[in-house]
Amino acid sequence: MSPTPVFPTSTVLGYPRIGPRRELKRALESYWAGRSSRAELDRVGAELRERTWRRLAELGLEGLPSNTFSLYDHVLDTAVLLGAVPKRYRDAADPYFAMARGTDELAPLRMTKWFDTNYHYLVPEIGPETVFELNAAKPLGEVRQARALGCETRPVVLGPVTFLLLAGALERLDDVLGPYEELLSALAAEGVAWVQLDEPALVCDRTPEELAAVRRAYERLGAAAARPALFVASYFGDLGEALPVLAGTPVEAIGLDLVRGGVPDADLTGKTVVAGVVSGRDVWRTAPERALAALSAVRASRVTVSTSCSLLHVPYTLAAEPDLDPALKERLAFAEEKVAEVVALARADRPAAAPVPETSLPPAGPVAHEERSPYQVRAAAQAARLGLPPLPVTTIGSFPQTGELRAARAAVAAGTLPQADYERRVEAEIERVIRLQERLGLDVLVHGEPERNDMVQYFAEHLDGFAVTRNGWVQSYGSRCTRPPILHGDVSRPAPITVRWATYAQSLTRKPVKGMLTGPVTITAWSFVRDDLPLCDVVFQVADAIREEVRDLESAGVRIIQVDEPALRELLPLRRAAQGDYLEWAVAAYRRATSGAGEGTQIHTHLCYSDADQILTAIDALDADVTTIESARSGGRILGSVSGFGRGLGPGVYDIHSPRVPSVAEVESLLRRAAEVLPVGRIWVNPDCGLKTRTYEEVEASLANVVTAARRLRAELPA
Repeated sequence: MSPTPVFPTSTVLGYPRIGPRRELKRALESYWAGRSSRAELDRVGAELRERTWRRLAELGLEGLPSNTFSLYDHVLDTAVLLGAVPKRYRDAADPYFAMARGTDELAPLRMTKWFDTNYHYLVPEIGPETVFELNAAKPLGEVRQARALGCETRPVVLGPVTFLLLAGALERLDDVLGPYEELLSALAAEGVAWVQLDEPALVCDRTPEELAAVRRAYERLGAAAARPALFVASYFGDLGEALPVLAGTPVEAIGLDLVRGGVPDADLTGKTVVAGVVSGRDVWRTAPERALAALSAVRASRVTVSTSCSLLHVPYTLAAEPDLDPALKERLAFAEEKVAEVVALARADRPAAAPVPETSLPPAGPVAHEERSPYQVRAAAQAARLGLPPLPVTTIGSFPQTGELRAARAAVAAGTLPQADYERRVEAEIERVIRLQERLGLDVLVHGEPERNDMVQYFAEHLDGFAVTRNGWVQSYGSRCTRPPILHGDVSRPAPITVRWATYAQSLTRKPVKGMLTGPVTITAWSFVRDDLPLCDVVFQVADAIREEVRDLESAGVRIIQVDEPALRELLPLRRAAQGDYLEWAVAAYRRATSGAGEGTQIHTHLCYSDADQILTAIDALDADVTTIESARSGGRILGSVSGFGRGLGPGVYDIHSPRVPSVAEVESLLRRAAEVLPVGRIWVNPDCGLKTRTYEEVEASLANVVTAARRLRAELPA
């Protein structure tokens, strides 16, 4: 190849893609509903990409990325790029969205969390029969689109090692490298100077065989006769033993996360280091003295300023947040503000190499497990109090959020709807949900959560120490977006939060209605958290607030209380050496939040879409009486690991992240598999997750099939 081009002085590894006003969400949902065409959806995508490139250029950023936009998920995009589309999807009307969401006839691909973030990706399905074949239309098209605007860009593609590790198919490395070589050749022919290959899997513990695969991959790609310069980006931690492996290959640039990982001691002379000194995972302003010291401490031929990872994980801009307290706002930086920080740091004079200032945090508080009575004692008391049949059917908590509810909530916020009128509408919706569940024949009911905008934000709005945003949307998956609260101070609960709605719902029926709470780990994980205390201390503050709510619900006569912890696996450190300490304090925080409940009060928890089979011992240690867990979308994969689970377990039988309605036979099949590894008396029947994102038509049909399947097996299987 020709002499190595100079890497720009400032760049970002990626950028939000949903649109500042969630334009992509609306375009996707319009297309899925049949109200607009695929051409209209693609037009919105093109406009969002153009807006992003123009704005990054206006902010002074030199190195603009492309191919970071996605209509659903960048891992799915990589599968399409490489031709790894399972045969069963190829004849669908739109194979891409058939893989993402399923169809009436096809279940979608499995979905799980992207490393230790709340972003969900679609797991590639690769087997011995998969034939890899390059389809470079998307990255080439984006290069050309940007160039027509006068912008030269650096295409970003998920690297071959991470792609195959996520798919559990690293043995196909030599087969997949051919299409990557073809891609590099096509980009070089297009005049592209640099390509970014993302390899975040390298910050996890890797075996010698996996590291050998890294070496083989990048020696082969680096040896390609016609290619752009190679920038291999890592993020979410320290490269550790993978750094010398990468440094020993012909790649020209290596990306280092210097926020979550330290400055390496390695001499990287001969390489460009793209130094991630501005965090892409939080919303706090960068300390310039620390960032500049880190930049100066890196030993490399050239050091470029960047974000630690893609800015996909933060909102667009503080300019859209007029309601935030000015003193708090001074401490914050969203995506646009972080780009400005990158540009400023690239232009600043760097001090002579000196030790990087260490972040000093006070020591973490003590970790101690709190105990309830033994499970067998509690189970007997709860059975007598609740009188439930075998295979009891329930849901996870939320029911569909109608447009009328969202409009009413917005009207209250705008001051155009009196609070009393809004509360009457909430009560009417609760009654609708209760009557629907009674008619369908569910055994344990929920109130549907019509008063809640989000399972974390709702609690943040009622706890001291949090702030919430007006437009701070972050993509979770596809069209699903959340507004993570900002946890900036000490947490406390000034008043009961959920008791009114739980007791109202219970007054409408004789069947038990669950009180619904979000757990302390999840509230913290799905917020932007203060950085001046150890994380475990912050979680324990939240646990104390939830403990007060549990006690008030119990005092009000609520017999079942669900405290959800879907983020328990998500926060698990990527390196094994740190996982034990995390699980110890995370479990202790949950037990602190729930251990005050009496023997006759049944505690439930819920986890979803996070490879929970990897931490089943810790889940069991939560000591919840019943755990509901994702199972349907992964084809019951977790059932192979739960034979020793010692409490009630509800492996999900209905995938709520897809619009398809599961058949009675599908539900029966999953329940029969569960009965092979668990006593029938401990099996619960439930969806994979909450029903908030579905329609009432889908929910009613699906739950009717779930109840039918449960009743059939209830009559057949011994309790």
